[in-house]
Amino acid sequence: MKLHPIETGNFKLDGGAMFGVVPKSIWNRTNPADPNNMIDIAARCLLIEDGNRLILIDTGMGNKQSEKFFGYYYRWGNFTLDSSLQKLGFHRDDITDVFMTHLHFDHCGGSVQWNKDKTGYEPAFKNATYWTNEAHWNWAITPNAREKASFLEENLLPMQESGQLKFIDRGKASFKKNSELNFDILFIDGHTEKQMLPHIRYQGKTLVFVADLIPTVGHIPLPYVMGYDTRPLLTLQEKDSFLNTAVDHEYLLFFEHDAHNELCTLQHTEKGVRLKEIHTFNNLFL
Repeated sequence: MKLHPIETGNFKLDGGAMFGVVPKSIWNRTNPADPNNMIDIAARCLLIEDGNRLILIDTGMGNKQSEKFFGYYYRWGNFTLDSSLQKLGFHRDDITDVFMTHLHFDHCGGSVQWNKDKTGYEPAFKNATYWTNEAHWNWAITPNAREKASFLEENLLPMQESGQLKFIDRGKASFKKNSELNFDILFIDGHTEKQMLPHIRYQGKTLVFVADLIPTVGHIPLPYVMGYDTRPLLTLQEKDSFLNTAVDHEYLLFFEHDAHNELCTLQHTEKGVRLKEIHTFNNLFL
């Protein structure tokens, strides 16, 4: 098995929304804002080579939305999903599985693309099975008012209509069927219903794709919870449990949204769980 970070494109989000009740005078030290109060955000996905399977975790924003839509997110840099795959010698048609931590547009927008004539939409990975879970799917296709702008029909329905969508059964190893993949899933509900955090055993370490539980290194302290979370008090409980487990089991945290840091380890301190070391993927595993 081999793992590869896949950069799909950087953007910006409002720092206040990203840090909730934490004052800017504090979060600006770790995540400096520009004059518009926007902070750097990545859409870093993870590619898993596992025998005859090529699994992509999350797909970024994609490129099918309008310029007006993208104008809200101040995209920057030159990364694209296709160019990142190409550097590794792969094409999107090689992907066998797309695992979506959750269905907010910045995590699954790249799963669907315009069709050839731009008259409708189609799955962007024609040979892949798309994986979510039924509880989150139902939450996404009948969204609450708070998340409606994050769950876009054009990102969701084409996966189902194509017949490529499957649900992970929490009680069964359906996703790992006929595979030696050492892959476990933590289901959490504070950010959105049944977000899935992959835990992957790799080269003697447990790497956790932390998605929107801990978006950046700056979000490690317990109270640093995004304003986007639907149940912030539940996030606090889930995050507290995860952080302590991560230290005790020496997890490596893989950041999807930190534009400047790929991986880190944690440690217990008198102030609670805090950053221990920053790592780059290539330095740690190559």
